[in-house]
Amino acid sequence: MNKTHLVLLLVLTFIYSCNNEKKNVVKDETSKPNVLFIAVDDLNNWITPIDGFSNAKTPNFDRLAAMGVTFSNAHVQAPLCGPSRASVMSGLRPSTTGIYGMTPDNKIRRAGNPATKDITFLPEYFEENGYHTMGIGKLFHIHAPDSVFKESGGRVKGFGPYPEKRFVWDGFGKGIKGTHGRTSTDWGAFPENDTLMPDHQSVDWVVERLNRDYNKPFFMGLGFLRVHVPLYVPQKWFDMHPLESIETPPYLADDLNDIPPVGLQINDLPMMPSTEWAKESGEWKKIVQAYLACMSYVDYELGRVLDALEQSKYGDNTVVVLWSDHGYRLGEKGTFAKHALWETATKAPLMFVGPNLPKGKKIEAPVEMLSIYPTLLELSGLPGYERNEGNSLVAMMQNDEGLETARAITTFGMNNHAIKVNGFRYIQYEDGTEEFYDHSTDPNEWINEANNPKFNNKIESLKTLLPKTNVKWDSESNYTFQPYFVEQKKRVNEL
Repeated sequence: MNKTHLVLLLVLTFIYSCNNEKKNVVKDETSKPNVLFIAVDDLNNWITPIDGFSNAKTPNFDRLAAMGVTFSNAHVQAPLCGPSRASVMSGLRPSTTGIYGMTPDNKIRRAGNPATKDITFLPEYFEENGYHTMGIGKLFHIHAPDSVFKESGGRVKGFGPYPEKRFVWDGFGKGIKGTHGRTSTDWGAFPENDTLMPDHQSVDWVVERLNRDYNKPFFMGLGFLRVHVPLYVPQKWFDMHPLESIETPPYLADDLNDIPPVGLQINDLPMMPSTEWAKESGEWKKIVQAYLACMSYVDYELGRVLDALEQSKYGDNTVVVLWSDHGYRLGEKGTFAKHALWETATKAPLMFVGPNLPKGKKIEAPVEMLSIYPTLLELSGLPGYERNEGNSLVAMMQNDEGLETARAITTFGMNNHAIKVNGFRYIQYEDGTEEFYDHSTDPNEWINEANNPKFNNKIESLKTLLPKTNVKWDSESNYTFQPYFVEQKKRVNEL
């Protein structure tokens, strides 16, 4: 072979190898898993894969659980929609951002907030890494900041549809107009059929897009409005939960006698039904029935999504995460609301499904919703985002790593924190007052053991886990629904 032939052979070999390399890159890109991101508003742990309370009927949550991993002890970073969702989507704690209350979607990231001014939201990170992003429904507090999704289905305003007149609760209760907000809380069978529900229309949108072809992997967000109040769904969902079969959750009338003043202020929600009122009026079981009916309705819509996913070409290569922005109290500790640092307000479902995850596994160690962002990145084979304050749960799901040291922190307003570790909950309020519960003997958190010398060492060790950064309220973040938070923001921001 002469030199000319040798040079030609080397050039052809180089070109072939470059082409092959390009083909491999494209193959790697298209083999990345899709992501289906499902947020359910105000969903507590009563679903059948976790608690199965009062004969809950949620077969599609069971179906999803069988497909992957269920965290039965997951906790939100704030027991309130706005800051909880901002935390999940930004990957930052409320104590880092000062987003303790409701913040307009377009004001979460802005020049005036040092922590968020250049943050990359979760869907944007996927877009930057080659994904087509889509979203519909309640994902951030309202829907999403402008341009976060390449394709947006928007969100129907409010939590309707609404009847001409409320059924039971006027929304004010014993609250003072102008001081306390008006709640959407009410319950009853409405409207006539599922197709009139905004969530049904959102699922239609998702199903249609799961039948499309894409030239890149996709990130699709679906935000359900139910089970947020008002607890309205068609009659057939109520019929699944006969009133005579309804259980009510554990309740102790003098439960709040050992709660510090700040805890009582946060829990002062006169616009909500009280448990004593619900007992005396005979409405308690009806409220629980309505909540269970809403859960069963959301379960049905979830089933429609899972059917569409399984029947699509994407069923074997899609990571699914389902989560809720906080729990919901249905009479526990005296009221019907989230708005607290106790177990029933901070705990919510978290479920992952993916090609490399175990099936039908349940993990009882405490984890944080803050972990959703880094977990999805790792499951999708994307580089980690250095700004994330949460930790990926992949090693825990695959290999049980970190179960013994797992913990979760929830923040409600500036310097009010709860820490959940295996078997214990510690709460510290802004004035240093405390609550401590031993769940091995007191799962309902009825006995505050903060002053019991037996737990001194445990309390001191938990204090070391409190957030070291506690910034003032972001100027665009507000919670005017409850006087304590209005006063706190004014007081701490004027210092």
